[in-house]
Amino acid sequence: EVQLVESGGGLVQAGGSLRLSCEASGFTFEDVAIGWFRQAPGKGREGVSCIINSDGSTYYGDSVKGRFTISSDSAKNTVYLQMNSLKPEDTAVYFCASDITTAHTQPLSESRFIYWGQGTQVTVSS
Repeated sequence: EVQLVESGGGLVQAGGSLRLSCEASGFTFEDVAIGWFRQAPGKGREGVSCIINSDGSTYYGDSVKGRFTISSDSAKNTVYLQMNSLKPEDTAVYFCASDITTAHTQPLSESRFIYWGQGTQVTVSS
């Protein structure tokens, strides 16, 4: 059974940092892409970042480039999202998701990801 479990969300002041974790199980970690998405109240789900575990390629949405860093630890089957210089507009529920391929196409497209975690709340106060 595939499982993705996010952790690390919380309340932080603008300008602060948080690190989210996504622990994965139920598949070969190196054979998948893992993405982070977020959904703010009243808005659609937005692709934040993606890592292709087979070769370490990373992708970022324009709104987080230069502030967020995605990384992967295969020994722990865990993907991290380091979020720095947080802004109030980063407030959202953050989800991790996995694909069953390592394709480099549409890395931030919600439709390519099959398995989803339950989400973790990130709130940035001004």
